[in-house]
Amino acid sequence: MKKKAQNKLHSSPLSLFCCFFSLLISFSSCEELPVTSHGSLTEQEVGFIKQRQLLYYRDELEEAVTVDPTLVFENPRLRNAYIALQAWKQAIISDPSNLTGNWVGSHVCNYTGVFCALAPDNGTIKTVAGIDLNHGDIAGYLLEELGLLTDLALFHINSNRFCGTIPRSFSKLRILIELDLSNNRFAGKFPAVVLRLPALKFLDLRFNDFEGTVPREVFDKDLDAIFINHNRFRFSLPDNFGNSPVSVIVLANNKFHGCLPASIGNMSGLEEIILMNNGLRSCLPREVGRLKNMTVFDASFNELMGPLPEEIGGMVSLEQLNVGHNMLSGKIPARICRLPKLENFTFSYNFFTGEPPVCLTLRGFDDRRNCLPARPLQRSAAQCKSFLSRSVDCSSFRCAPFVPSPPSPPVVTSPPPPPVVVTSPPPPTPIYTPPFSIPPPLVYTPQSPPPPPPPSPSPPFYSPPPPPSPSVYSPPPPPPVYSPPPPPPPIYLPSPPPPSPQPPPPPIYPSPPPPTATYCVRSTPPPPPNSPPPLFSPPLPHHSLPPPPHSPPPPPHSPPPPIYPYLSPPPPPPPVYIPPPPVHSPPPPSPPPCIEPPPPSPPPPVYYKPPPSPSPPPPPVHHHSPPPPFIYESPPPPLLPPPAPVYEGPLPPVIGVPYASPPPPPFY
Repeated sequence: MKKKAQNKLHSSPLSLFCCFFSLLISFSSCEELPVTSHGSLTEQEVGFIKQRQLLYYRDELEEAVTVDPTLVFENPRLRNAYIALQAWKQAIISDPSNLTGNWVGSHVCNYTGVFCALAPDNGTIKTVAGIDLNHGDIAGYLLEELGLLTDLALFHINSNRFCGTIPRSFSKLRILIELDLSNNRFAGKFPAVVLRLPALKFLDLRFNDFEGTVPREVFDKDLDAIFINHNRFRFSLPDNFGNSPVSVIVLANNKFHGCLPASIGNMSGLEEIILMNNGLRSCLPREVGRLKNMTVFDASFNELMGPLPEEIGGMVSLEQLNVGHNMLSGKIPARICRLPKLENFTFSYNFFTGEPPVCLTLRGFDDRRNCLPARPLQRSAAQCKSFLSRSVDCSSFRCAPFVPSPPSPPVVTSPPPPPVVVTSPPPPTPIYTPPFSIPPPLVYTPQSPPPPPPPSPSPPFYSPPPPPSPSVYSPPPPPPVYSPPPPPPPIYLPSPPPPSPQPPPPPIYPSPPPPTATYCVRSTPPPPPNSPPPLFSPPLPHHSLPPPPHSPPPPPHSPPPPIYPYLSPPPPPPPVYIPPPPVHSPPPPSPPPCIEPPPPSPPPPVYYKPPPSPSPPPPPVHHHSPPPPFIYESPPPPLLPPPAPVYEGPLPPVIGVPYASPPPPPFY
């Protein structure tokens, strides 16, 4: 027994060794077999990962990205654009119009919806200056690689199905002027990354699912247009609301509450404000009368109380005034109805007890469901008595008092002294008169005039403020759709970004929209090939597109209901995506030329013919040389080439506020 045990002990090490050796063999053989476990990757998935790795962009380490070595790029910026766009293309789930179908190869400037221009910091290289995929019905999401497009001046993707959040890498778009994400499916908190875009002027987030509060910093930012209507924002307007320099702001159909800040009186540049259906509960601040440039004021469907301030009669530019569906009371000041430009005044569904006869002469006028004696369709006497028996104390809302904005520092631009230095140059002039070889130089001088880009400034397109033409607000007939029970938003639901009219660039030059705005900016949208003219889209007045009756994000092309008086004629019907002609039609960036000086007609022809007269003996020889001048006589050819190199794209070193964006008009 003891011996057997000893043999067993002696044999155990050997058996263990054999067991271990067999395991090694089995593992080595397993390496040669394909992985068949449930977590394995298919060949297609492996191929996708490899392809994705070629495009991988690591922001933190700024490490170089590996791209297919067979591709050739004009410069590193276009290479980065290729990486960003190819990565984005992979994040697109559905593209029914196949807008990204030609996003292939290294010529990113030929991609549909991608516009190139000369870099603002280096006029010798081309870079991606704008992206416009409006109304593409594309489904997908935005990803970090888009931060590689550091020269982007405009980013328009309204009326699509993009979802998710806005990448933090957007903070690298330091010269982005227009950001239009409207009518998509973005969600989450307010995209704080927009606060880190120093050049941003146009912000359009309407018709999405953003929620929470809007940072007060938004109203301290130097924006010219803010559209955040039809989201799920829930907050009280901050006291610094009046710090915003915007010309148009649309906050409608959110879940605000509290006061309409008296600081609104400091918004001297404000032309349109839509506060409709937000749950605001306070009295109307008298300070609104300070807004001399205001053309559209809509505070309907709220819980505003107290009297209608007589100071509103000081809003001399006012064309549309809507305070309907509130709890206002008292008498309508006659001064308001005498405003020189007032075309539509709606104060239905309130508790007003008196109105001056002058109000009845307004072209657009709605006084239904008030407590006005001898007027039709008024509230019942019992209802009026019940409401008017309770007085309204505006101080009980505890709204912050008005604090006038500090006077802007005196604009002392006193650099006139320098001009005095320009006295010495005169002497050299006599030296140039003697030379008799004037004819040749004159031949070349006329050629230089053509290059100046006078015609380019033509598109002072899309001025944020509404064009002054009163006709825009002309349709004011009182909508008969208002039935006693006011279903607030439905009737006025603004339509999603309207289909941006996109006439080809050439026609735009001859017919620039009324250059109302102080901004006579160069058109951001580049005229590069395949540019969807939304960039050059004729300036849509902020209140241009009528809303479809229901569903916040209605189809972009839905017909406007004739109900709402604010609606201006629908945008022009040109096709949505007409690729603009040659790249030679880009509007140059130089901001100064707002008036198109006619291109100087070259006078050379006059000089070419006189040459025969010179008396010098060699004239015969010179007579034979004039033929070349005739070749220069036709300046048209040189005219086309020069403009192109000058500036092709939307990159606006111009910090004006050109709204090339086809973004929807200010919601209505």
